[in-house]
Amino acid sequence: MNELAKSKFFIAPSILSADFACLGNEIQSVIAAGADWIHFDVMDNHYVPNLTLGPMVCAALKPYATVPIDVHLMVEPVDEMISRFASAGADIITFHPEATRHIDRSLSLIKEAGCQAGLVLNPATPVYILEHVLAKLDVVLIMSVNPGFGGQTFIPECLNKIRLVRQMIDRYVGEGGQTIRLEVDGGVKVDNIAQIARAGADTFVAGSAIFGKKDYAQQITAMRQQLDLS
Repeated sequence: MNELAKSKFFIAPSILSADFACLGNEIQSVIAAGADWIHFDVMDNHYVPNLTLGPMVCAALKPYATVPIDVHLMVEPVDEMISRFASAGADIITFHPEATRHIDRSLSLIKEAGCQAGLVLNPATPVYILEHVLAKLDVVLIMSVNPGFGGQTFIPECLNKIRLVRQMIDRYVGEGGQTIRLEVDGGVKVDNIAQIARAGADTFVAGSAIFGKKDYAQQITAMRQQLDLS
C-alpha cells in the first residue's frame, strides 16, 4: 500500500516551534508521542520575512527522524534548494508556486531526486494552479495563515479552500489518479482540528499547539480524539 494511504489522518509537528537548543531530542520525543511526519519549515528572509533552517540542519537531524521529514520550502528561487534538501534526507518536499518560474519543472526535480512532491497554497493563492500538475503531486499543503511565523491564528476562509481542493483531489483520484494528501498548516489546534478535517484535510501541521505544551503525547492524543469525532 502507498505510504500516503496507510492512515486516514497524519499529524506533522512543526519543529519551527521546538526548542532549537536540542532539536534532535525534540524530534525523538515528538515521534515517541505519536507524530506521523516531522514538518521542517525552511524560510529565507526573501520569500518570507524570516530566516530559519537550512539543509545542513536537515542532514544533522535525519538520524533522529524515524518518520518522514516533510520539508516546506519558503524560499525563492526553489530549484537549487530542492536538490540540496533531497541530498540532506528530505522525504517530502513542498514549495510555493509563486517562488518558481516553472512549476512543472520544479516538481520534476523533486520526483527525480526520489522525494514525494507537493505544492503549497497561500491563503490568497487560487486553487486552479493545481489543475495541470495533479499527476506530479503527492501532497497539497494549504496555508491557513500567511507564511513566515509560527503561532498565528487560523484564517476561517481557508476552510472553503480546503473544501475546494478536497473536491478536486477526490475527482482526480476517482478518475484513476494517485493518492494525494491534503495538508493544512497554520493555527491548527485541538479545538479546531476536527472542523478542519470535516472540510477535507487529512494531514495537520501543528507547531506551538504541540511544542508549546509540556506533554507532547497528551496533545497529539487529544488531537486524534477530536479527529475520531470528525
